[in-house]
Amino acid sequence: MGGKATVRYGSDKVCLISAVPALGFKVSTAQNADHTLTVTFAGSGHTSQITATIVPSARAAVRETSF
Repeated sequence: MGGKATVRYGSDKVCLISAVPALGFKVSTAQNADHTLTVTFAGSGHTSQITATIVPSARAAVRETSF
């Protein structure tokens, strides 16, 4: 995995607490709506993407891509 992200789930939004990339990775975040947050760790030949949401309930999904 490309790093570690910590989020806080509220009743109507997801907030980023911290995002720490692993050695050789860079981190970026995107939040187009209060209820969904995406943290992406990108390194040479690998991307880890964590999507945290509260819709329909509080959950997180991780997608690993190697190329």
